[in-house]
Amino acid sequence: MKTIKGPSIHLAQFSDDVFPFNRLEDIAAWVSGQGFEAVQLPAWDKRLFDVNLAAESQDYCDEILGTLNNHGLKISELTTHIFGQLMAVHPAYDSMCDNFAPSHLHGNSAARTEWAKQQMLASIQASARLGLKDMGTFSGSLAWPYVFPFPQRPSGLIETAFDELARRWLPILNACDEQDVNLCYEIHSGEDLHDGITFEMFLERTHNHPRCNILFDPSHFVLQQLNYVEYIDIYKDFIRMFHVKDAEFNPTGRQGMYSGYQSWGNRAARFRSTGDGQVDFKTIFSKLAHYDYEGWATLEWECCLKNKDDGAREGAEFIKQNIIHVTDKVFDDFAAAPVNQTQINHLLGI
Repeated sequence: MKTIKGPSIHLAQFSDDVFPFNRLEDIAAWVSGQGFEAVQLPAWDKRLFDVNLAAESQDYCDEILGTLNNHGLKISELTTHIFGQLMAVHPAYDSMCDNFAPSHLHGNSAARTEWAKQQMLASIQASARLGLKDMGTFSGSLAWPYVFPFPQRPSGLIETAFDELARRWLPILNACDEQDVNLCYEIHSGEDLHDGITFEMFLERTHNHPRCNILFDPSHFVLQQLNYVEYIDIYKDFIRMFHVKDAEFNPTGRQGMYSGYQSWGNRAARFRSTGDGQVDFKTIFSKLAHYDYEGWATLEWECCLKNKDDGAREGAEFIKQNIIHVTDKVFDDFAAAPVNQTQINHLLGI
């Protein structure tokens, strides 16, 4: 068994245009003050990190590592969710996804996808230069609008969507293999990879690619009422990243998991600050320790009620309290006695 590393913090929800969240040096000081040991860097946020420069310059990567080290921090992983989302965009979401890309690509979905691919490749190279083995992302979605359709889905629609999704991602996965980086898809509603079955459908089409792995975030399973503990049992060999994020599901006579198009605060299914929701983190941390999870426990703060400063401070302490420092001894070793084979035979009456 292994002791999980942590706490780390995903900076995507914390970076901002105001001090101390608009510059890596300053946000690192803030993060350290909250009690974290590492940061998960969003590769798309140029206020904190230039992924294209990192892909080309070892000196720049060393500077980034040095800046964090000055505050007692490491990088747990890079995340590339925005780039991953643009790898596969259904036309229904096309205009809403334009803002994820440079303005000169707006309205040109093919060019935008190619840009996203190049950003993914740069992120893989940057991860390698930074000495990182795992990278998080989204799969994007071609089929999501048809998850609960009427009229019914035509035969072949989902198969074609997943064939195309795998075609787009295979070059990225191959590049990951060349750089010894694992690509961890966050299993997330709104993405084509949103549960175990869809992950398996994709994995099969990528020929069981060894770099195709999972970013495990139990909050998304609470929202869709999936058994996240059993999920760990099934997919333990693929889970290489872990977001510590909480959620709750409180159905009423008026709304259930779809929550009636309500705002986050009024939904039956909603995200909560870590420790304030319904996720059984004690069991999750126990499972991951038992299955030799080698990665980090990373706080991802998303809450419809609590402010992010309290969420971060409380989240760091919550992770520290839940990390199991695994034992190197068996508790009843004190009662053990050496027994030879003859004695064993005697004990068995043989």
